[in-house]
Amino acid sequence: MGWIEFVAAFAAFFLSHSLPLRPPVRAALRARLGRRGFGLAYSALSLAVLAWLIGAAARAPHVPLWDWAPWQNVVVIAVMLAVCLLLALALGRPNPLSFGGAWNDRFDPTRPGIVRWTRHPVLTALALWSAAHLLANGDLAHVALFGTFAGFSLLGMRLVDRRKRADMGPDWTRLVQAVRAAPRSASWRGEPRLALRLGLGLALYAALLWAHPLLFGVDPLA
Repeated sequence: MGWIEFVAAFAAFFLSHSLPLRPPVRAALRARLGRRGFGLAYSALSLAVLAWLIGAAARAPHVPLWDWAPWQNVVVIAVMLAVCLLLALALGRPNPLSFGGAWNDRFDPTRPGIVRWTRHPVLTALALWSAAHLLANGDLAHVALFGTFAGFSLLGMRLVDRRKRADMGPDWTRLVQAVRAAPRSASWRGEPRLALRLGLGLALYAALLWAHPLLFGVDPLA
């Protein structure tokens, strides 16, 4: 039963992340729910299916592929700090070069913020999260889970670049070149409320450390 549930959860994950985004389906759902309602419903569905998939991986038969060692937890704890800070610096800010940017018309390529370091900070955070947890979970189900997420994140960067290049035309190339030409110091000057964002990232990191044993039954600090 464990493998059947795991495969079913994987199938539901991919279907929930592909079908609602197909242009005819997305247009019909937005017409019925509104743009904001569609975004909220899609986010809730994605989180629910992700929680099911993670739980199904934990319930799948344990097939070890490599041994666990304490240093792996140290790597995860360190990488997750970077993940939380990346998310805090990325969410709710302009980024016309990736998905989910807010107020993209206000984006200033001479002060690109975190976009100076990575065009796709959310996907970069997902890739780091996946790779770190892949290292510390050497059983077959979790290797399949986190390995797929890591590949999904890396492939997603290329797919988003291709879609944005097609949508924006020559403006995409000009914008990418302008971001690359911006001084690295401009990254931090371009972050609105930098101290607040860093504080929120640290708060998210602390909350994850506290909640991890409650949500997943594993204490990363033990």
